Amino acid sequence: MDKTVERFGKIDVFFNNAGIEGKVAPITEQKVEDLDKVLAVNVRGVFLGLKHVLAVMKEQGYGSVINTSSVAGLSGSPNVTPYIASKHAVVGLTKATAVEVAPYKVRVNSIHPSPVNTRMMRSLEEGFAPGQAEAAKADMEKSIPLGRYGESEDISNLVLFLASDESSFITGVQYRVDGGMGAL
Repeated sequence: MDKTVERFGKIDVFFNNAGIEGKVAPITEQKVEDLDKVLAVNVRGVFLGLKHVLAVMKEQGYGSVINTSSVAGLSGSPNVTPYIASKHAVVGLTKATAVEVAPYKVRVNSIHPSPVNTRMMRSLEEGFAPGQAEAAKADMEKSIPLGRYGESEDISNLVLFLASDESSFITGVQYRVDGGMGAL
């Protein structure tokens, strides 16, 4: 944050976008070490990003933060409980900080993508159906009303809107980018 402020004099937007999926296994087979790793990136990482960027944004009197959660942060799903728990925590962090920094004209929102066509989904597909990742992908796509995974551009379009002044009266909101999954 210090280097960004030093170079640009301010921070207008912060896209708090980091996450790992963890292991695919029933909760009874999840290792505490694996839980700790997922929480360290997905919760502590988001917390630290917020802690440091919000100090800057409060001082300057404006800013927009977009936290990446997941559809998993709005519902439950078996065999990925550390990930589910971490993404629910991002919702709490978003809501709490949105209220906390609203008096400073700083906005904090979260986005909740469905499966996105990335490396993370390749890992999850293989974890859900070892040796049959393509079949797992086909099954997951069937659960999405629009019939496909999201693409990175689908997500970035929403991020750009939330980063813009066009969203100046929006804070503390959870936005699904999910091909209709939330309508089911």
